[in-house]
Amino acid sequence: MTSKPVWFITGCSTGFGRELARHTLELGYPTVVTARDPKQVEDLARQHGDNALALKLDVTRGEDIASAVSAAEKHFGRIDVLVNNAGIGYFGSLEESDIDEVRKMFEINVWGLANMTRAVLPGMRKRRSGTIVNISSQGGLVANVAVSFYAATKFSVEALSESLSKEVAHLGIKVLIVEPSGFRTDWAGRSANEVPQTMEDYQPSAGARLKMLREFSGNQPGDPVRAAKAIVQAVEAEDPPLRLLLGKEALLNARKKITELQRDFDAWAEVTESADAPKA
Repeated sequence: MTSKPVWFITGCSTGFGRELARHTLELGYPTVVTARDPKQVEDLARQHGDNALALKLDVTRGEDIASAVSAAEKHFGRIDVLVNNAGIGYFGSLEESDIDEVRKMFEINVWGLANMTRAVLPGMRKRRSGTIVNISSQGGLVANVAVSFYAATKFSVEALSESLSKEVAHLGIKVLIVEPSGFRTDWAGRSANEVPQTMEDYQPSAGARLKMLREFSGNQPGDPVRAAKAIVQAVEAEDPPLRLLLGKEALLNARKKITELQRDFDAWAEVTESADAPKA
């Protein structure tokens, strides 16, 4: 059994997952590299011999999850770090969105993440150690136009992760929520769907943002290679954060959200407190 931490990463065909797997393998860490089509990650595994394990994994399929976790634990003896990275996007105003496509996104972004976590937790509980890394988004803190349902999936990830962190802290298990801003991944490209055509009424809001997102794809300031290094640094920190913002835009928007919340809370504090029954 290896003494180095064993990483298990979902969604490694492109983007964050691929660069993170590349980085952990370069560090010499045993890494389980997964994708719905394992042929897309075989090149990563081939370069690192027994230190890499390429597996088929569709996080919406319970049998895939069970099989992949079992194979990983049999090959490496354990899973120390689970990275729930697999996810897709969906663009469009709330009214125009295709609910079937939205449900598919929830199955991957929320239920897939939850079921992967549930599958790995028994081993971590037994060893009283481990880290769950959930790839969220700045959209898990700040919901913007044209991504209402996508943001809803990431707000869900934030809530699940925050609650989980409190449930497992005494068991020696840590949780890290990663909140990136715009990065050069396929999030706004092939990994996202959108409404076929935006209504005229939504052109100034959702339509304008959709146009910007597509034009911006591939030119975002965020670098997935640097993000991978930041994630490993946070996981290995003696006192890791619960939330790790990635990118200047994410930090700017998070601080703006804090200010907006504080303003509303303070302005309505008297009304808020008046809702409690008077003390006897």
